[in-house]
Amino acid sequence: MAGGVSSVEVVKDGATGLEKLVLREAHGCSVQVFLYGGQVIFWENEYREQLLFVSRKAYFKPPKAIRGGIQICFPQFGNHGVLEQHGFARNRLWSVDETPPPFPATTSNCHIDLILKQSPEDLKIWPNSEVRVEGLETLDYIDNLQCGKRCTEQGDAVVFESEAEKVYLSAPPKIVIIDHDKKRTFELRKEGLPDVVVWNPWDRKAKTILDFGEEEYKCMLCVGAANAEKPITLRPGEEWQGRQEISVVPSNSEGIKNAWPVAPIAI
Repeated sequence: MAGGVSSVEVVKDGATGLEKLVLREAHGCSVQVFLYGGQVIFWENEYREQLLFVSRKAYFKPPKAIRGGIQICFPQFGNHGVLEQHGFARNRLWSVDETPPPFPATTSNCHIDLILKQSPEDLKIWPNSEVRVEGLETLDYIDNLQCGKRCTEQGDAVVFESEAEKVYLSAPPKIVIIDHDKKRTFELRKEGLPDVVVWNPWDRKAKTILDFGEEEYKCMLCVGAANAEKPITLRPGEEWQGRQEISVVPSNSEGIKNAWPVAPIAI
């Protein structure tokens, strides 16, 4: 598809019946975003490789969140608040913003803006192995497997040999996820989201999750930008904006092979 034309279309997913947006970039990359949850489910490069994990046991029926892809956890992460796990944004139906703000001219012209409008219910709550992650070394983190104990990362990189559920605090704007097996590197860049969440259920926890395959912990890793430690309070008329971009870089090359801005968040 090299040399083709970028496109955006809204279609109904044949397997789930849910509406989704399909974005195709001129060089052959594509992204699928479900309106349910505003969730990026599918990211394919020009070699037809799927770059995001989605569990083969994932539920695609509301109100259950979809297991995999890129979720928007808002207005809280985990149980750090009075709402349901990870907040409500991932369980709501988003819509296409017909009057989006200008997109940066330096990025691909194939993009879409989604918006989640508050409901009357929302208004009631507003008052109250082979993979390593670099960029988190020496940072303090909250270990949810130790009842929220605050620890300090000691290694020169984060590696995975057991279950992990950590929130790294005040992380740098760029995090690198190196996949030695696939010989590629993911770069995560963020703005307005100070923390980074790292999660893998490992073997024992994986067996207890109904919408997760028992062996799927071996082929996935959740790394995401977050605002987990310090809640953001907005006064009437104020705005907050957060952004996360993910790019994949060949490990044996200095140049970026595929760059695709993923999951911008603007509330």
